[in-house]
Amino acid sequence: MGNVAAFVRRQKPLAIVAASCTLAILGGAGIAAASTIPFGQQQVGSQTDEGEQVSSNQMIKPIGDRLMTPFGKIMGSTVSPDGRYLVGTSADRSVDLQVFDLSTYKPVAAAGTQAATAFATAAGNAGYANMAYQHITDGSVGQDGPVFSPDGKFLYEPVATGIVRYPFNADGSLGTGTKINIPTAGDKQALTAGMAFSPDGSTLYAAVNGQNAVVAIDPVAGTIKQTFSTGIAPRQLKFVGTRLYVSNEGGRQALPGEPTMNSYGTDVPADTNLGTSTTGTLSIIDTANAAAPVSSLDVQLHPTAMFLDGATLYVANTNSDTVSVVDTASNKVLQTIATQPWASSQVGYEPTAITMQGDHLLISLGRANAVAVYKVNKQDPKDPASYIGLLPTDYYPGNVTAVNGQIVVTNIRGIDARGPEVTINEGPNTTAATGHGTHSTTASLTKFTLPSDEEIQKNTETVFEQNGWDGSSVKEATAAQAGNVPAAAVPKRIGEPSTIKHVFLIVKENRTYDQVYGDMKQGSGDASLAQFGAKVTPNQHALASQFGLYDNTYDIGTNSAEGHNWMMQGDDPAYTETSAGEYKRSYDTEDDVLGHQRSGFLWTAIKAAGKTARNYGEFDSVEGKPAGATWQQYYCAATSTMAGGNPAQLFTPALQMHASSAIPSLNDITDPNAAPFDTAVPDIYRYETWKQDFEKNGPKNFQMTWLSSDHTGGTADPEAQVADNDLAVGKIVDEISHSEYWKDSAIFIAEDDSQNGTDHVDGHRAPVQVISPYAAHGKTVSTFYSQINMVRTIEQILGAEPLNQKVAAATPMFDAFTNKADLAPYAAVPNQVPLTEGVKTAPACGPDTLGQTGAAAAAVNDAAAKATAVPAPMKETAEKWDDWSEKQHLTGNGAKEDYANPNLFNRWTWYQAHKWESPYPGDEKIYGPDEVPGIPAGSTNHEDD
Repeated sequence: MGNVAAFVRRQKPLAIVAASCTLAILGGAGIAAASTIPFGQQQVGSQTDEGEQVSSNQMIKPIGDRLMTPFGKIMGSTVSPDGRYLVGTSADRSVDLQVFDLSTYKPVAAAGTQAATAFATAAGNAGYANMAYQHITDGSVGQDGPVFSPDGKFLYEPVATGIVRYPFNADGSLGTGTKINIPTAGDKQALTAGMAFSPDGSTLYAAVNGQNAVVAIDPVAGTIKQTFSTGIAPRQLKFVGTRLYVSNEGGRQALPGEPTMNSYGTDVPADTNLGTSTTGTLSIIDTANAAAPVSSLDVQLHPTAMFLDGATLYVANTNSDTVSVVDTASNKVLQTIATQPWASSQVGYEPTAITMQGDHLLISLGRANAVAVYKVNKQDPKDPASYIGLLPTDYYPGNVTAVNGQIVVTNIRGIDARGPEVTINEGPNTTAATGHGTHSTTASLTKFTLPSDEEIQKNTETVFEQNGWDGSSVKEATAAQAGNVPAAAVPKRIGEPSTIKHVFLIVKENRTYDQVYGDMKQGSGDASLAQFGAKVTPNQHALASQFGLYDNTYDIGTNSAEGHNWMMQGDDPAYTETSAGEYKRSYDTEDDVLGHQRSGFLWTAIKAAGKTARNYGEFDSVEGKPAGATWQQYYCAATSTMAGGNPAQLFTPALQMHASSAIPSLNDITDPNAAPFDTAVPDIYRYETWKQDFEKNGPKNFQMTWLSSDHTGGTADPEAQVADNDLAVGKIVDEISHSEYWKDSAIFIAEDDSQNGTDHVDGHRAPVQVISPYAAHGKTVSTFYSQINMVRTIEQILGAEPLNQKVAAATPMFDAFTNKADLAPYAAVPNQVPLTEGVKTAPACGPDTLGQTGAAAAAVNDAAAKATAVPAPMKETAEKWDDWSEKQHLTGNGAKEDYANPNLFNRWTWYQAHKWESPYPGDEKIYGPDEVPGIPAGSTNHEDD
């Protein structure tokens, strides 16, 4: 970060504690934004004296000693009773358990679905050649961490449909696991979360997160002895004597007539405008009296982690950014600690874990990459906790524990996706692209001796700098100030006037910068990685040349579940971040209320600012697609309309969508004719349906559109789908730029994530476009930006309050704009790849001939057919992959973006791209979907299994 201290004014954080259940209102006027100013043109992965740049607008340089692991994100963790071993559940690399020896500070064992030989190679490459490994077939990871038996001889791991009991050996290795099944209730799996042994060690209690219950289990026989109903989505358990406290992330059950929203089939009390849950509770079970009713205690939103100190129970209210202090003798909340260290924003710090050393309470703040430290009065828990300061961690600390006189932090994302490079291929005639990918997460442990209070206060300044928390710049304007400021494209302060009145946001799918723009010499690209270069994406290349190329902008998420959250919330809330190993409760959170921050969404912030909004598919959860409708039909309707045909053909009963959202405030602004994600609907159809509404009704102040064909995996081959997406983008910009609204419009185009491509800088680097008369025409903008900066810029233009501390700390994309308008419109470029390439059944209107006729058209069709032909010996294998693809929710009303396991999806696209003639890099042969090494035969093959 270079001279960060010269750019950022160090602001002293506030020590604020709210008594009882009242949340303190943090002081400080206005909203600041300084995080990316000092980053300059730094790239993700770059190292400076201040630390390493990560994709989330943060620097990381943790206190203490770091231990990195290349085996995926560490989700939940626990420490053995003797304090020697830490065991974490993990995800994203086909490794499900990792065991660390805290005395040697090395990983010593693991278990996973990855093939033993593949794991041995990965471990050897990481310098851990002697790790013990247990191959398993159940790759699901529960909603919380594992637990040891009281004697430390067994480890219990939560999985989707129960618990796996592993013998735990003295050297940290795992014996063969035994499954304890928890039956599915209706269609609801157990989704096992936290567990706890009874004080006498005779019974294991488990939170059955998916069924709103706790079960009592004989830990040896594996039989369920009793079931207790709890609040919604029970997460962690803690015994106080014989009373069992349960944190219910979804709060209490709904009352009759109360507004609700869904989470895994349960109606959750909700604010239907902001789309967030409204209650958080603890259930209290008297295990000594099985007939006693389960009681409930109100805390705040999303109670997750709990820590017991004597009779005092500390509860992390993750979505309220607070900690409740509960007296278990009276079952009353004595005080509520506000864990919001920056005065300019109260939302988005995400306390995830709690521990204590002496009279110091330590709380991990996941989204701040920090541990907050408080001094408490252990004799009088009513005495307000005294805030000391912050200690820096690695990326997203998920758990913190005091052990052997030290503090150990497990960091879910560690140093970001800087692990082993990956190889991806997409589309006919492309070559293998090897580089950084988003799934190469390198998690970490950090350990340290708790510093003195004076040292903690000094470290607080470091955390402020790493997060860009500053109290001096880009503050909210007062009404008087705003009235005296001339309009600018991007105002310096929120509330000041903008020359831009209409903002269009187009969200696309899964591509990296190099994959699209690597062949543009004016940017920092690697042409060898440009799988969808100028021929496939002529419009995106032309737009970048005319309106500006952005070669240092990043998506933050690993996948679509995270990516759409970053785009719509300016964050990926802890509910998704810390339970991403499971993805059974929900993959994306479009219809899961627990995945939504309490401050709402981009559209609610804009509407709260008095502006209007319209949605075309983005974040919708229901497609409403007519049964039997095919890609071919949508293609013909779209191409005919583009050629001057009657637009009514787009909306015949056989084709018309009835899309909707589970979030009432989004449903209110959604065009039901606009298709959400579905790879069997071409983007040119989405363009045409959008166009009809645009020309009839004009734009709102803010409108967002989901164009998803570049996800690939649909009816046409990958190259054709990306070309379809590119053409739709060009057509939309053409339409807007030739309209009366162009003079005061701005169009932002972003991928939701970049997981299905590689990049020579970082897997999170993505193709972004800013298109406007006020855009920085003809320039290459290398300022560090991310999706967070884009969200902030949209809010800045429209006068909306930042959604959370990440957005509040982000600098608007000032370098993307000028205040002198260039009103030259844009003319869409015709596609240069047939949009019907790879389509097995030709559409009734005929294949795409790129405007050619006669012999030239025949040549186009012949080339497209040869590009996707399957050699006779491989037809049976290809058919197996076709059968597999039909089960991956790529199309239809149940379509789910990024559902398919990437290890399988990448091979499928590789085989298509290489005409079924060559194995995937590193494989011995072309495999069928049930033969791929490391993937259990017959599994669902979800992306994180």
